[in-house]
Amino acid sequence: MIEEKEYKKRREILAEGLSNNSLSVLFSAENQTRSNDTEFPFRQNSNFYYMTGFTEDNSTLIFVKKKQRTKIILFVQKKDKLKELWTGKRLGVSKSKKRFLVDKVYAQEEFVTQLKKYMLGITSINYDFHSYTNKAKVLHGYAKDMQSYSNLSKPIEQLRLRKSSSEIALIKKAIAITKEAHHTAMQKSKTVEYEYELQAEIEYVFKKNAALSDAYTSIVASANAANTLHYISNNKPLHTGDLILIDAGCEYNYYASDITRTIPVSGKFTQPQRELYEMVLGVELAIIKMIRPNIKRSKLQKKSEELLCAGMVSLGILQGDVKKLLKKQKHKKYYPHGIGHWMGIDVHDQAPYKDEKGKELLLKSGMVMTIEPGIYIDENDTSVPKKYRGIGIRIEDDILVTHEGYENLSQDIAKSIQEIESLSCMSTSTL
Repeated sequence: MIEEKEYKKRREILAEGLSNNSLSVLFSAENQTRSNDTEFPFRQNSNFYYMTGFTEDNSTLIFVKKKQRTKIILFVQKKDKLKELWTGKRLGVSKSKKRFLVDKVYAQEEFVTQLKKYMLGITSINYDFHSYTNKAKVLHGYAKDMQSYSNLSKPIEQLRLRKSSSEIALIKKAIAITKEAHHTAMQKSKTVEYEYELQAEIEYVFKKNAALSDAYTSIVASANAANTLHYISNNKPLHTGDLILIDAGCEYNYYASDITRTIPVSGKFTQPQRELYEMVLGVELAIIKMIRPNIKRSKLQKKSEELLCAGMVSLGILQGDVKKLLKKQKHKKYYPHGIGHWMGIDVHDQAPYKDEKGKELLLKSGMVMTIEPGIYIDENDTSVPKKYRGIGIRIEDDILVTHEGYENLSQDIAKSIQEIESLSCMSTSTL
C-alpha cells in the first residue's frame, strides 16, 4: 500500500510548480450509467487517485497558491445514512480530516460557495482537461475571465513517469497475479472449447487474488482472430493446431500489469508456428537487452523494425533488401504498432513521450514500459508462404528501467517454447 505521506509529497511537488495567484482543481470520476438505472463499476480518475489515494466519487481537490504559499483543500461527500443504505458507507468529512494530510476538508455540497471565496485574487486557473465531469463545467465560466488557464494533467503526467518503490511493489504484485492467470491458461487451453472459457479462467485467477478488475478487456484471440490487434469478442471455438494470442493483465490496487503470450491450443507448436515464434521472441529479447537510462524509445522502435524485417525476409514473408523494404515500410503490413508504452495506474499510462518543446524524452530509472513486438499474417494473404497464413504472434513483458539497465518484472511468466509446452503438460493443481 502507498502511505498518506507519499500522496502528500506528490501534492507538495505539484504545488511547487504552480504559478502564484493560481487555483488548480482536480475532480474525482463520476459514476457512469450502464443501462437505465444500473451503473458500471466505479473506477477513480487516475490523476485524482495519484494525488490523493481516495477511491470515492463526488470529491474534489483544489490547490490555492498565493504569496508562494499553497493551501490544499479536499471536498468529499458528506455522510448520509439513507444513501449509504443503498450504495455503501462513506468516509465523510470528519474521518477525511483525520486521514488526509491536507489543510481543509469540506463537504462537496460547499464546493461552489468555497470556490467563490478562494477565487478572490486569483489570476490563473488550472484543471485536468481529461476530466469530463459535470462539476468541471463550473470552472469554464471562471476560466474565460482569467488572464490564463492551463491543463493541470500535464505536470501530473510528468510526476507519474517515474515510479516510487511503493508503486513498483504494487505493479509487481499485479504481475505475480497475472503470471498465475497466464500459466493457468497454458494448462487449460486444450481442455476448453471456446475463447471465452479461457478468458473466464484468466479473470477468475485475477479476482480470487484480490485483483478485482482487469487492467483492460482481455484479448483471447485464436487462429486468424489474433490478426485483429484489439480483438475482444472472444467468442470463437478453439481448434487443435491453432495458436491463441492472450493479451491479459490485472489491476491491483489501481496499478496495472500488461502481458501477452501466444500459446498453442494443443500444447505443442507446429514447425511453422515455431519458426515465427522464435523469430518474434528473439526480437523481444534483443530489444529488452537494449533498455537502459538515457536511451530513446524511438531507438528501440527502429531496432525492432529492423530485426523483424530481417526475420521476415529470412522466412520468405518479405522478399528483397532489408534496408529498401524498411525505407518503403513494407514491414508495417505485418508489424503496424509500437514497441511498447508507459504503464502504471493506467495500462497505457497517462504520461508524456516528449517534453514541452517536442523533444523525445530519454528513458530514466523508475520508468515502467512494455516491450511487445509482434507479427500478424492474415489467412487470406497469398503473398506469404501458405504455412504462415492465419498466424498472429505477440510477446509482451513489463520492464522497469533501473540505474544500471533494466529489470524484467514479468520474467517469471513462461515464454520460451520449452516452458510453454512443459506447462501445458502439467496439471493445474501443481501451480
